[in-house]
Amino acid sequence: MPLVFSLFIIFAKTFKYNVMQKIISPSLLSADFLHLADDITMLNESQADWYHLDIMDGVFVPNISYGIPVVQAINKMATKPLDVHLMIVDPDRYFEAFKEAGASIITFHYEASTHVHRSVQKIKSLGIKAGVVLNPHTPVSVLEDILGDLDLVLLMSVNPGFGGQKFIERTYSKVEKLRDMIDKNGYNTLIEVDGGVNTENAPKLFAAGANALVAGNAVFKSEDPKKTIELLKL
Repeated sequence: MPLVFSLFIIFAKTFKYNVMQKIISPSLLSADFLHLADDITMLNESQADWYHLDIMDGVFVPNISYGIPVVQAINKMATKPLDVHLMIVDPDRYFEAFKEAGASIITFHYEASTHVHRSVQKIKSLGIKAGVVLNPHTPVSVLEDILGDLDLVLLMSVNPGFGGQKFIERTYSKVEKLRDMIDKNGYNTLIEVDGGVNTENAPKLFAAGANALVAGNAVFKSEDPKKTIELLKL
């Protein structure tokens, strides 16, 4: 391969990563539910891009969070897209309800769906973005035949169900593998990472190829949440 062409390929890849949008989606699971309106107002005024809403049923994951009425209430105040993450069994039953509640993005777990392609198409038929979530033990290779249909892949960097868990270090290589799969096929699929994200590992995740990061405690437990969101984007 001629040297000039090789340099062009390297530059093109570098440029792509440089212009890749850095999306921050704060998880409201870590917000102060006694003052939820205040936290939503803060996010409206911040550099956050999405609101990450974790829906847990106590069956698929060992915790229960909140449901459709809370999402509806959040949507009344939110000025940015609602990124709804369904950690529930039989998620297809609720796609339409969460779309009507205000969801702009719905992701569901690969491990919770019998017919992933059908589920993705059902979400897309509602006119919103569709994504699949992978638990830490699930390899990205399972998405090979569906990746081109996805708007988003959410990689769990902790075991789902609770906030405040320690980040799983092998997530970096998982992001890199998925980024390679996406780029080789020319897809526009976004990569999101959820779990243990903070200002220390965020730059590494973006460098590995992630587009969006979910941050809970890192944002809401900080002394200056708006500033933390800015730092996560660096």
